[in-house]
Amino acid sequence: MVRGKINNLIKKAIKNAQKEKELPKFKIDEVSIEHPEQEKYGDYSTNIAMQISKILKKDPMEIAIILSEKLKMKSEKFLEKIEIVEPGFINFFISKEYLQKQVLDILKKGEKFSDLDIGKKKKIQIEFISANPTGPLTIGNARGGPFGDVLGNIFKKAGFKIEKAYYVNDFGNQILALGHSVLKDKEAVYKGKYIDELHKRILARSNTRSVLGGKEKDPYKAGQKAAKIIIDEIIKKTVKKMGIKYDEWFWESQLHKTGKVDEIIEFLKKKKLVYKKDGALWFKSSKYGDNRDRVLVKQDGSKTYLTGDIAYHRYKFEKKKFNKVINIWGADHYGDISGLKAGTEALGHKDKLDIILHQFVTILRKGEKQRMSKRKGVYFTINELLDEISSDVMRFFFLQKSINTHLNFDIALAKEQSEKNPVYYIQYAFARIQSILAKIPNPKFQIPNKSQIPNPKLELLKHPSELNLIKQLIKFPEVVEDTAKDYQVQRLPQYAFDLAAAFHQFYRDCRVVSEDENFSQARLALALATKTVLKSVFDLMGISAPKKM
Repeated sequence: MVRGKINNLIKKAIKNAQKEKELPKFKIDEVSIEHPEQEKYGDYSTNIAMQISKILKKDPMEIAIILSEKLKMKSEKFLEKIEIVEPGFINFFISKEYLQKQVLDILKKGEKFSDLDIGKKKKIQIEFISANPTGPLTIGNARGGPFGDVLGNIFKKAGFKIEKAYYVNDFGNQILALGHSVLKDKEAVYKGKYIDELHKRILARSNTRSVLGGKEKDPYKAGQKAAKIIIDEIIKKTVKKMGIKYDEWFWESQLHKTGKVDEIIEFLKKKKLVYKKDGALWFKSSKYGDNRDRVLVKQDGSKTYLTGDIAYHRYKFEKKKFNKVINIWGADHYGDISGLKAGTEALGHKDKLDIILHQFVTILRKGEKQRMSKRKGVYFTINELLDEISSDVMRFFFLQKSINTHLNFDIALAKEQSEKNPVYYIQYAFARIQSILAKIPNPKFQIPNKSQIPNPKLELLKHPSELNLIKQLIKFPEVVEDTAKDYQVQRLPQYAFDLAAAFHQFYRDCRVVSEDENFSQARLALALATKTVLKSVFDLMGISAPKKM
């Protein structure tokens, strides 16, 4: 990566300046390198001189001058020039020759162009959606689906071993509430057509006995039966429609049946991390930074969700040996974070658990909000959404905004078949490349494998639109690296849009196939490189790459 090359140059420049006594010894944890918004400030820029000035209490321009001189002495052919500007920025301009060579490099590496090894095969589990099995997946509780799926794809691309998991909460009060609802007794909570269908299925086999086999209609057993049907016949099918494939479906009830939850209580007792108060058993979670202690066992003897969650995370870290676990929850679970983090720390796994909260979704139809409530039987399901739009559009729209911000989902825009719709815009760029290639009689331009790569005269690629497109292409590994570090998945659809825009501009400004064979070869190579990167971006986002539109 160019950014990595610049980073190394800066570090060497600092060491040389210190060696020659132009700068004293100091420590910088990380060198910040950005893409300037204005082209006149270069392709990459660093504020390292300002970072150092804060440490040394020295003029940043003076530091920038010292470093820039060292950089110019050590700079390689990939840099055209280095400039410094007030108040101490150092700007880097990439050479045309280097950019031109990157086209062939992309074609040679193909789909592995952006493969990284920062993960070193460490194991990460991402648990996402995990909505209670009390009804169909709604827009709100499934927002984390595309996010978790794509984050897992990014991690895999960055060199981690990934598991995607769905935790089925088939134990506790929500299952009892589901059972009452299915039995349609006075304590019924959930409503809707699916409840009516479950009622018929669970109670229809006998006039005198329920399908559960007892004279009494046990609401908890009815809830467990209904939950299994909902998972197997509703949620799993919806997840498949969303383009998500889980590596594990883990049922909470198994933790209770196998005694793993009781083992957690005994473990915490041995560590003297529990106490009794008001007839309940409490966990001393405040010892691990929680704002209060948490109940593990209620007065009636039932275990809380937290107890099961701690048991589940012991399984994750100690049975499955994950180096990192990432849970993606709805924003309404904010209050549960501290307790679980305290629990995992008590188990000896401090800082191994990250919890990301996704904010809610508002569906807009003709500018009006649709109100949703599962308990009232008024909600907008993922299945209903996918009846109106494709999985491609659904995923992109869910991904394009930061997950910690509220999302307004405009149905009309999502159904738009024009450049107003960003999904259409980026897919059209890919289809346009396919269309160009389909018209080429010479099969060598198709590049089906590495051995058939032509030798285009890439030095002909000098037009600003050509160079700008290459600059966008070589940013892709940076996008993967940054997202693997900070989980900001919305960076990916934005990159896809920027890359598509750069290609559309290139297509408008530069005739790809002309009578000049050398120009045609060079520009076809650039188009193919763009196709390669776009396909990789689509694969990461779980979006299809259409051959025509």
